[in-house]
Amino acid sequence: MSFSSHPTAIIDNGASIGDNTRVWHWVHVCGGAKIGNNCSLGQNVFIGNKAVIGNNVKIQNNVSVYDEVILDDDVFCGPSMVFTNVINPRSHIVRKNEYKRTLVKKGATIGANATILCGTVIGKFGFVGAGAVVIKDVSDYSLVVGVPAKHVGWMCACGNQIQKKKNNSGTCPSCSKTYRLTAKTCVPKD
Repeated sequence: MSFSSHPTAIIDNGASIGDNTRVWHWVHVCGGAKIGNNCSLGQNVFIGNKAVIGNNVKIQNNVSVYDEVILDDDVFCGPSMVFTNVINPRSHIVRKNEYKRTLVKKGATIGANATILCGTVIGKFGFVGAGAVVIKDVSDYSLVVGVPAKHVGWMCACGNQIQKKKNNSGTCPSCSKTYRLTAKTCVPKD
């Protein structure tokens, strides 16, 4: 097995791309990039030398995954969302030794046109709404929206908002999975 790429894609020597990954129009994958199996890189995507992408990751059109950005398995990056890697950029000062690591954990979703400030962690199955600006860590299963992004609820692993009940629990209206909820945590019940 191997990956497939459009003739317009640029894949530098040394890039590691997993089986069944699809690389679409005008994508540039730098030589040090590591990309897992069953991924999809949409039109005009850029993957930096020190980017790491897990399995089954979907990166929609016009997204740049810069150095020090790590996407765990099953992450979804919506169209034109933005990662950063320098906290205080200036064109006349080189700050490549100051890149901050950004981690997007398993199953997280980042909506279209959202911005993720470098050095943050998006928790497992976290959900960043379209257009949100994330300036601090997002908890596992947390739904955040707005500028700056604020916690407004909890999301099920299946991608639907959890309905909170009175007894510090919640249930997904779609798959009926149940969760233990506090003001700051959401944990699936066994």
